[in-house]
Amino acid sequence: MSFPVVVAELVRSGFVEGHHHGSVVALDRAGEVDWAVGSVDHPILPRSCNKPIQALAMVRLGLDLPLDLLALACASHSGEPFHLDGVRRILALAGLPESALQTPPDLPFDAEERDAVVRAGGGPTSVQMNCSGKHAAMLLTCLRQGWDTATYLDPEHPLQRAIHDTFEDLTGEPVDATGIDGCGAPVLSASLIGLARAFRRLATATAGPERVVADAIRAHPEWVSGTRRDERALLAAIPGAIGKMGAEACYALALPDGRAFALKVDDGGDRARPVVMAAALQRSKVEREPGVDGDAVRRTGRAPVLGGGREVGEIRPLL
Repeated sequence: MSFPVVVAELVRSGFVEGHHHGSVVALDRAGEVDWAVGSVDHPILPRSCNKPIQALAMVRLGLDLPLDLLALACASHSGEPFHLDGVRRILALAGLPESALQTPPDLPFDAEERDAVVRAGGGPTSVQMNCSGKHAAMLLTCLRQGWDTATYLDPEHPLQRAIHDTFEDLTGEPVDATGIDGCGAPVLSASLIGLARAFRRLATATAGPERVVADAIRAHPEWVSGTRRDERALLAAIPGAIGKMGAEACYALALPDGRAFALKVDDGGDRARPVVMAAALQRSKVEREPGVDGDAVRRTGRAPVLGGGREVGEIRPLL
């Protein structure tokens, strides 16, 4: 059995202060494992990396949204005004109030937006929770199918069963474990290889629901994340790429030529997540390719360590 390995280290003033263990897999253009470190064939809970696959299940069921709102259905959004407006647009299509959302009340994911809400005297709401786009799309899908909306999060609900079947189809693996995600929806397990394989299926699609979901992410990366997020910057730097982060430092990204990457930082340290993904892309020489903004890719992997208000070190990848 393989185990997570050191994938990044924290360096302060030239001293290695700590380590992040994790696992990474890279698939080649044919969908075979090109290289891997750590444990890539054992199940993890990919958390919000699963959202594009959940959205695919809904599109297969007949969900028909403009691409910006479909991207929002794939999102862990920042809670910026256009995100919240988009969630309300989906709910309006369903003829449902915000109270139909079963997302736990929360403040915006983005720190600037969160501070703005607090300064204005606001508090947590369900629509601000970063998964509200997915939940609104789930409610609309249920209405289109004539299914109960009060129980849409039940793992045995027909919507969740359809998502389960789609997940197994795309990953090529049986679901070994089903948990409850932070938003209350079921979260399904996959190996990092299976997760990369699923994103590869989306990124290489030339037609059908898979292509629709991929096109939504490509056209509107700021709707999948936010205007100030490392995900948006990375997708903008690599033409045709699709990607999604998840809680507990999960990350998946795929290119239209068939290459795909998936990673998990074992301690859940999100500060190491973009660092390790940028390093994985550099190991596969993606940042050197025509059309790719290599400097932007490398910038997404910068994680300075501060001391006294100035940079004294970094989170350094070890791939």
